Amino acid sequence: MPYLAGPRNLITDVAGLRVGNAQDDVIKSGVTVILPDAPMVAGVQVLGGAPGSRETDALEPHNSLETIHAVVLSGGSAFGLDAASGVQSALREDGVGVEVRGHRVPIVPAAILFDLINGGNKDWGRYPPYRELGYTATRTASLDFSLGTIGAGAGALSSGLKGGLGSASTVLKSGVTVGALAAANPLGSTTVGNSAHFWAAPFELGDEFGGLGLPAPMPDDASAIRWKFEELARSAGNTTIAIVATDAVLTKAAAKRLAIAAHDGFTRAIWPSHTQGDGDLVFALATGASGIELDEMGILELHAMAGATMARAIARGIHAATPSPGDLMPVWSSRL
Repeated sequence: MPYLAGPRNLITDVAGLRVGNAQDDVIKSGVTVILPDAPMVAGVQVLGGAPGSRETDALEPHNSLETIHAVVLSGGSAFGLDAASGVQSALREDGVGVEVRGHRVPIVPAAILFDLINGGNKDWGRYPPYRELGYTATRTASLDFSLGTIGAGAGALSSGLKGGLGSASTVLKSGVTVGALAAANPLGSTTVGNSAHFWAAPFELGDEFGGLGLPAPMPDDASAIRWKFEELARSAGNTTIAIVATDAVLTKAAAKRLAIAAHDGFTRAIWPSHTQGDGDLVFALATGASGIELDEMGILELHAMAGATMARAIARGIHAATPSPGDLMPVWSSRL
């Protein structure tokens, strides 16, 4: 029996999650926040050589923090880390956070991607806009959201094409749902050579990112290494940041292992990935809403499909990108 996507084919098919987006079209950048209905277990794995993040140490299994209150993906390079402060402000207003002697402290891990060189006007004055974008994204969080040139993917670029925000979900044989959310801004390419065929094609469900499959025969340039902006190939000018989530019951250590497994989706969707010029990072979230504690075979299935779902999410983000004035790169649909 083939696997099926959830009813939305979004990470919000995982019960207990909402997603909010906000972007500034002038600067060509934005913020995405994922909010749980209740504090959730989380883990993280960084495999890129140029990461930018906040509160990731707290997610390690040997540290005392048990649950978190939101996760932020943001453009803006290091400036984008301000987005988490805006999310914290909204959550504090709502009384959400760890109680510490009468004070509520929302725990909001965050990761950023580099989108400063994308044709947008970054002359934002004394303070960057990411704190306010984080606040707005939190206040607009819902079950349904758009893909492509939106949120943390608003200013994303890949090798030869605009990047974008993508998401996908899979219902497993165990009854558990796994979902992925990715802001795809890689140094490498998501398509085979100069074609419109996605590297993630073997995992596509239906025609969710064009239905083209892999090219046959493979083009002569399929294995060619294609860098986004050759002059940035040796710098931290890239990064795909992502979230994998499930409604299964997991410990912090199991969430860490899920984040590691989901990185397989990067290698299936991007060639090359995990370079020293990328800050590739995956957060893993477990809401536990299904009440299902997986056995060994169920965990193996979860890990395998976490990678497959992540690959689909990355391709869907590139596929859904839309053109806008000042773009430095074309959108995927132009290759058709």
